[in-house]
Formats: sequence, structure tokens, C-alpha cells
Amino acid sequence: MLYSAYEVQRSLLAGASAFADIGAQFLANPANPFGYIGGGPVLSAALEVFAHASAPRGKPEFGIDSVEVDGKPVAVEEAIEARHAFGQLKHFTKQGVADQGPKLLIVAPMSGHFATLLRGTVERMIPGHDVYVTDWRDAKNVPLSEGKFDLDDYVDYVMGWLEHIGQAGSKGAGGKDSNPRAHMLAVCQPSVPCFAATACMGRDKNPHRPLTLTMMGGPIDTRKAPTSVNTVATERPHSWFEQNVIATVPFQYAGSGRQVYPGFLQLAGFMTMNLGSHLTSHWEMFKHLVEGDDDSADKTKDFYEEYRSVADMSAEFYLQTIEVVFQTHALPKGEYVHNGHVVDASDITDTALLAIEGEHDDISGIGQTRAALTIADGLKADQKKYLLAKDVGHYGIFNGSKWRTKIAPVVEDWIAAHEG
Repeated sequence: MLYSAYEVQRSLLAGASAFADIGAQFLANPANPFGYIGGGPVLSAALEVFAHASAPRGKPEFGIDSVEVDGKPVAVEEAIEARHAFGQLKHFTKQGVADQGPKLLIVAPMSGHFATLLRGTVERMIPGHDVYVTDWRDAKNVPLSEGKFDLDDYVDYVMGWLEHIGQAGSKGAGGKDSNPRAHMLAVCQPSVPCFAATACMGRDKNPHRPLTLTMMGGPIDTRKAPTSVNTVATERPHSWFEQNVIATVPFQYAGSGRQVYPGFLQLAGFMTMNLGSHLTSHWEMFKHLVEGDDDSADKTKDFYEEYRSVADMSAEFYLQTIEVVFQTHALPKGEYVHNGHVVDASDITDTALLAIEGEHDDISGIGQTRAALTIADGLKADQKKYLLAKDVGHYGIFNGSKWRTKIAPVVEDWIAAHEG
């Protein structure tokens, strides 16, 4: 009933959004004299804000057509290299560039948004690296016949993609085969499965285990500086989540009948956490539109265009993550079991770890990501590094000006120092 009720509301809002958009365009048309008198500009701005806020959204595109390399624009080709039921591996290749740089797998979070939320992360790293990105599918579009997907499957996907990248055989400088070991960057939620994958590959001496693992705002140990997100996950029993936030995909989707944690619930939770700032953003957008400052308004629109594009997660993945990461703290306690084997952090012996946290992160508190450096006791001190990004919130760790100018250079230096 929950999902069906949402679909009814979404359909009604889609129609209202379309009518509001038509009204806004009519009033904003330079040939319309009513747009210049009385409350015309104000009404036009109000209709445009409502139309944008209530419009239905699908999966966005990365849309990275070119980047600047050595001061010159270089075309970028985006291709799908590997496909699985719940995700695919995307590769961004710089056209006409002989040395693509160190191989880098950017692991996007499966937390209600699409991988394009990391567009700024990807775009910043392409010039100096051979970039691959995990592109997770919306669970409501995965047929039941494809089976389940849980946290263990996530780990398996990551290991398989690292092996694929290592075996790709792309050429580096001088036409030599590139390093069979890639680097890995995990943004937020995937810090846990990426750390587990690294430990498992280290245990098995897998030749494609990552050279470095950078974890950004990840919940490695949520006992450290717990946030409101952590509190919600711990103050209720596991059964509460099963009974209250899991829904069945309606018949009109390919994944009809699949149990999921709907993306619209995740979005509602994130919006509620910072409701005041979201209301302020829309008020500022409204004022910009009234004043005719379309450029400023468009920046806000672009952010929310991405932020409101949400995807469902499989119920198995969501519930296992709640239990393992937030309730039992299995990884830092050495109790996380993957496919029948305990994940031992001491098996990470030659993958250099970089932990990055934001000073004002309200989703992963300070110390939660840094905990990875403590439990990885098989590494020497020079194979571990910690960065606390000043004046940065959760989103700012991997996007925006501070990411581009302050944080990304640290990641690049860490990768370069361990490429050999």
C-alpha cells in the first residue's frame, strides 16, 4: 500500500507540475505584457519553483563529454564494460591520450541515489586517472528472476570489478601493460564493503587486490561520534525496519513483487534531517527568479535535479546493512562474516589506506572512517593516512570547490605515492 499510495501522489504531482511549468513559461514570456505588471514576476517564480520541486525524475546522465588535460580540452568517452543484474561498470576514457593514468575504481554508494551523485568526483579525477565507476541499478527495475542482492553480493561485485579492471590490459606510458592492481575510492556507505573486499582479496593474495583504498565519510565504526542517522538505526529493533520501511514494488515496474527499501523514503529522511536549509535554498531560488537572476537559480535547480533522483535498494541489502554496520558493528569488532569467512582486517597488508572525514559531517561522525586505520593492524604507519577536511559537510567531501582544490589533491598524491 505504501508504494502504491506514493505512485498515486507522484502521478498527481506530475500533472500539477506540468501545468505549473506552462503557467510559469507563459508569464515569463517577453511577449506577454502581464508578465511585467502587478504580481506577474512573483507568480511566475512561484510556479517555476513548484514545477521544479514536484516534477518526476528518472536516472540522470553523467554527461561528461570533455575534461581539461595539460591545459587542453580532451574528449571523454563513456562506456559500459561489465554488466550484472544489480549494477554495471562504467569506464571513462580520454580520447587520443596514450597514458590514461593509474586505474581508479570509484565505488558509488547504494543509498537511495544514483552513481551520478558523484559526477563532480568523477569529473575531477578523470584528467589524471583511468576512471571506472560502479553504476548501481534501481532495484525496482530488476526482475525477481535475477534473485537477491545483499551486502555480501555487493562485496562480490566490487572484487569482480577489480579483477576485471586488472585484467583489462590497457596500455600505460611507453606502451607497457598497466599495473594489474587498481586503486579504489569509496564514497560514504561503500567504505564498509570496499574495506571487506580489500581484506578478502588480501587474505587470498588476489593479484588484483587494490593498491590503495581511499574511504570518504564512511561508517566503518558507527560507535564513534554517532549522528542522528546512527541513532535512528540503533534505537529500533531489526524487526521494526522489516515491518515499517520495506515495501513491495508495484506491478508497473520490471521488478514487480520485489521487496525494497524505496528511494523516496530515503530522500524524505535526508530532507527532514536538514529541512531548514532545504527550505532556505528554495526560498533563495524563488528570490533569484523574481529578480531575473537565472544563473543563480539554475545552480540550485541543478543540485536538486540530482538530489531528488532516487533509486530503490533491495530489502536484503538494506536490512543486512542496518544489522551489520549500525546495530552489531560487526566489522570493527572482527565479527563480520562474508560468504562463510570472517573478514580479518589484519589481512590488509599491502593496500595503503587513506581515510577522509568532513569536520561538519552530519551523516558519518568524526572518527567513524578513521577507525579503519586502527583496525587494519597489518599495515605499517606509512601505509596509513588521515585527513580531516575543515569546514566541510558530508556532501562537500566529494563535491564542490573544497573537494576539487583541497581534498582531491591529497587523494591524487596518495595514489601517485603508491602506484609503484
